[in-house]
Amino acid sequence: MILEFRMKKIFLTLSLAAAFHSFSAQEITLDKIYSGYYRGKGIAGITSMKNGENYLVIEPTGIAKYSYKTSQKEGNIIDGQFESYEFSDDESKILLLKESQPIYRHSFLGKFEVKDLKSGKVTSLNNGDTVQEPRFSPDASKVAFIADNNLFYQDLNTGKITQITADGKKNSIINGLADWVYEEEFGHARQYEWTKNSDAIVFVKSDESQVPEIYIPIYGKTLYPTEMRYKYPKAGENNSVVSAQLYRLDTGKTIPVNLGAFKNYYIANVFQTAKPDEIVLITSQRIQNASDVLKVNTKTGAVQKLFTETDEKWIDTDNPTLEFLEDDSFLWASERDGNRHLYWYDQNGKLKKQVTKGNWEITDYYGYNPKSKEIYVQTTEKGSINKVVSKINIENGKSQLISKPDGNNSASFSKNYNYFIETSSTAASPYTFVLKDGNGKVVKELQNNNEQLQKLKADNFVDKEFITIPNAVGDQMNAWIMKPKNFDPNKKYPLFMYQYSGPGSQQVSNSWDIGNTLWFNHLIQKGYIVACVDGRGTGYKGAKFKKVTYMNLGKYEIEDQITAAKWFGNQPYIDKTRIGMFGWSFGGYMTSLAMTKGADVFKMGIAVAPVTNWRYYDSVYTERFLRTPQENPDGYDKNSPTEYAGLLKGKFLLIHGTADDNVHFQNSMEFSEALIQNRKQFDFMAYPDKNHGIYGGYTRPQLYQKMTNFILENL
Repeated sequence: MILEFRMKKIFLTLSLAAAFHSFSAQEITLDKIYSGYYRGKGIAGITSMKNGENYLVIEPTGIAKYSYKTSQKEGNIIDGQFESYEFSDDESKILLLKESQPIYRHSFLGKFEVKDLKSGKVTSLNNGDTVQEPRFSPDASKVAFIADNNLFYQDLNTGKITQITADGKKNSIINGLADWVYEEEFGHARQYEWTKNSDAIVFVKSDESQVPEIYIPIYGKTLYPTEMRYKYPKAGENNSVVSAQLYRLDTGKTIPVNLGAFKNYYIANVFQTAKPDEIVLITSQRIQNASDVLKVNTKTGAVQKLFTETDEKWIDTDNPTLEFLEDDSFLWASERDGNRHLYWYDQNGKLKKQVTKGNWEITDYYGYNPKSKEIYVQTTEKGSINKVVSKINIENGKSQLISKPDGNNSASFSKNYNYFIETSSTAASPYTFVLKDGNGKVVKELQNNNEQLQKLKADNFVDKEFITIPNAVGDQMNAWIMKPKNFDPNKKYPLFMYQYSGPGSQQVSNSWDIGNTLWFNHLIQKGYIVACVDGRGTGYKGAKFKKVTYMNLGKYEIEDQITAAKWFGNQPYIDKTRIGMFGWSFGGYMTSLAMTKGADVFKMGIAVAPVTNWRYYDSVYTERFLRTPQENPDGYDKNSPTEYAGLLKGKFLLIHGTADDNVHFQNSMEFSEALIQNRKQFDFMAYPDKNHGIYGGYTRPQLYQKMTNFILENL
């Protein structure tokens, strides 16, 4: 999934419950932030039941059942505490996650049990041992799962466990489970799927034996450090050799699916279709500018290509939308007309029509109502910084907005689409949860965060002001600015710029961000103006704006940040000699470039967990935008901050966790050496045994206090 913080908040303020203090009013302090004083409320685990008349949520006492019509609780369907749950298709059984241990971004080891809701029988999965990625068979009689890189299924009637594969081995062979780079960049850990009739499983086998291994020292409190070793294909290096395998339960045999006639370097996704004996695979070559959509006959193993999606630059293989309708026709999302829209294909891969059109994008797909012939989607119809929910008739194109018209709105629909729970926020308003009918009429507000907002306003919380800023080629870049409550236009303020800037990302969004925004308010109350700009390469403004960075990742992004800083510096209320920048991950990469290529503009910078040379980052992500280092060496080296280390002038703080499995500590070590050899002074902070998120215990409070002090002393 690109870098760790693509489109995610990096300031996990609520992960640490510090001791509560008696706080002074009218000030947002780090102590308040980390005490959970501003913590908001949410609704967890919203799921519609099959009848479309009830929904479930996770509550402290169990999994609670509510009525859509009355919004009243009708009791718990099961008591106890659970991390997550999943129904079988017929809702006769429920899969419960009792406890888990994270591995990488999506993967985790978990202890699961299955409860039969009719008989009350409880079955421990895999005899109570940990498993990964369990999934009900569609007929609810079995659960497939992965243990020790092998694929199994358990019969829920007899308890018998059948082992499908036996060659799984750590750092060698993986069955039905993504390797590190697949999980990170294709966005999921599970690499198998049941057929609709529950008689076969198609899975991906990954041979990562030839993938180079990375090792990370783990210091802990042992006399000698231990090592974390795993396979990590860096740009241009060997990836796992993948193959598709078909296992039939009736024969107990596995046969390879022959993909030799198709693009088969990556098998990014495995999908169930509407028919009982089919599975669809999405594959691509190493250059990710074309993807085959392949239909596998699970009785014969025969493969049919439905169509090939192509792009002059790249396809976002990490976020496909593919939905099969009842007649096995399907919907597919593509950027082929310059914006991400939906296309309707028949069951043989022939294009029926383009369903959505316009200078806006489909950002999420919720489902299809066969009765009304309507799809339910999230879009940017109301502007690129907003996300709204609409229903669209796939036959006549008639569209109806059913959410609020501004802010960030998402939906959880009932199975019959007669109701949905709308989750909404704006940059100035925290999350609300509202029950609506299928036409968008409010039934009842379920929850708001007025108390949270009142606390913030009492402490002089300031809102974001949205503006646009021109870049050198005439694009209007989305931006926000936050000014002190007592802002004086005749005074000159230091400017602290925050950005991420990675491909397809968005930081300038009309949505609630209780994370970094709290810290920014803390800085604003100390006399700073804070701003953020989404330049070229960022998302939701069309494919051209996003993909202009192809083969030159970092070049145009930093040019736009420098242009934006100069624009701000020319405003009468900004002190152009006191402009700083902060970023994490891709944002740390940008900050490192700002402090070197933009050394005449930026006085101070903080780069957290930065990539400093794309040769050190993983193959799938990096090659999607740059191709390989062998093909495009200049695209790698000429946009690396290590090449410009000699230009550093300002105060620079470099921060990295030593156990970062995503952006390796090696990046900061190489950049440090380049700065040292250029006789540049800088500050460095290493966080022992911390990963890309740099959290745990009191780590985050210490980190943000350190960054705050650095800003106060140097900007």
